Amino acid sequence: MSALAMPMSRPPSAVDLERSALNINPGGWAVEHARPITTLLGSCVAVCIYDPKLRIGGMNHFLLPDGSRDSVADDPTRFGVHAMDRLVGDANLPSGVEMLPGSIVYLDTDEGLTGISLGYGGAAIEGLFGLIEGADPREVVALWIRMNDFLHKAGNEGAACAAMSAIDMALWDLKAKLAGEPLWKTLGAKEGRVKAYASGLDYCLSDEELFRFYRRMAEQGIDGGKLKVGLDLKADLRRLGIMRDALSIASPRPVLMIDSNEYWSPKQAVRYICQLEQHFELQCVEEPARRWDYHGLRQVRQQVKAKVATGENLHTLRDVYPLIVNHAADIINVWTGQSGVTGLRQIAHMAHAYGLEVSMMNAQANYMAQIAAALPNHKMMEVVDPGREHCLKWDDRIEDGYIVLGNAPGFGIEIDEPKLRELQANPPTGRGKFPFPRREGAGRYIVPPAPGEVPWRSG
Repeated sequence: MSALAMPMSRPPSAVDLERSALNINPGGWAVEHARPITTLLGSCVAVCIYDPKLRIGGMNHFLLPDGSRDSVADDPTRFGVHAMDRLVGDANLPSGVEMLPGSIVYLDTDEGLTGISLGYGGAAIEGLFGLIEGADPREVVALWIRMNDFLHKAGNEGAACAAMSAIDMALWDLKAKLAGEPLWKTLGAKEGRVKAYASGLDYCLSDEELFRFYRRMAEQGIDGGKLKVGLDLKADLRRLGIMRDALSIASPRPVLMIDSNEYWSPKQAVRYICQLEQHFELQCVEEPARRWDYHGLRQVRQQVKAKVATGENLHTLRDVYPLIVNHAADIINVWTGQSGVTGLRQIAHMAHAYGLEVSMMNAQANYMAQIAAALPNHKMMEVVDPGREHCLKWDDRIEDGYIVLGNAPGFGIEIDEPKLRELQANPPTGRGKFPFPRREGAGRYIVPPAPGEVPWRSG
């Protein structure tokens, strides 16, 4: 096997080009260097544009301009004069960022199969590759142990953990591809579907944008949503009402969740959440205190009605262990950054042994639903604005509130390499900061957004 942090150039065959055709739905748009773009027209209009010098083509499927606020046709992000991308933010960075960087790993076998993973790690990936080079990718758990043992003194955290996670994911992708089946089957799932909830990463959205996002998700059957909160109680009450109203077409009692992203101290969290619970039935509060503060998280759990969820920013079972055994959480958040598929499953299975639920966080192209489908204690998976992913093709869809997985081998992800090279050569402006910083006063005092920092606060 060989590993590459950058994509390889593979000229597409005629069959590849036919299979890669991108179909856009009503209200959708696309710009492509290499792939053909298709759509199906009824009474609407499609506009096609092609630049013969740059060899770039685009298509926009315009909806009829009628309907009410409750109609998808009224969503300005579905029309051609508006871009699909938007900022995402939380209580620590309410102004938001446009895009976060990441790494793509390829593991090539002598048989011509390629394992792919999406994540982080950068140069640290190359430092671990020697441990798996020439090995049988079907021995993925043994290779995980080898990498974990190698990191014993340095500690499996930070860039080292990210690198290990990325390699482990690519190995699992290969293992499933060698078996000729989707990863959810390799992991032993009964069916390829996972309950979803909507998460807008939405602190920087205006009230109208907030409504449109959650209404769009509700139109796909999603009946739960998670709102970023923490800096302004009055505004959070208003925005919770907007989210509830938008989701109400999917359920008369939508599942309401909040996430403060570790902004509060335990006492701040209890006071703030209790005030919210006077007006709304909250199913879950995520990261109401620092990720490692199991005493403080347990305090919050004992004094609020909602379930407490945490864990997504921890690295290994070792890190999550104190939360579980000290009864500091009701739900453990899991994702592949916790030492890959192998490490994630260790955390989920321990939580299951203690009678705790797990919830999978969001991911590009919703690929982590492949793992969630095989976890016995999985509750719901976070979904963030599907379709915003750059350079990816994927084999899943949202239907009736579920992520429905296909039968493509492995994770079901393909990389659009021409589009990736274009993005690398011309990164978007206003990219923002990474990682998210910790906001001034966090854990000590609450600093509301400054005038103009978010669209809903002008003065």
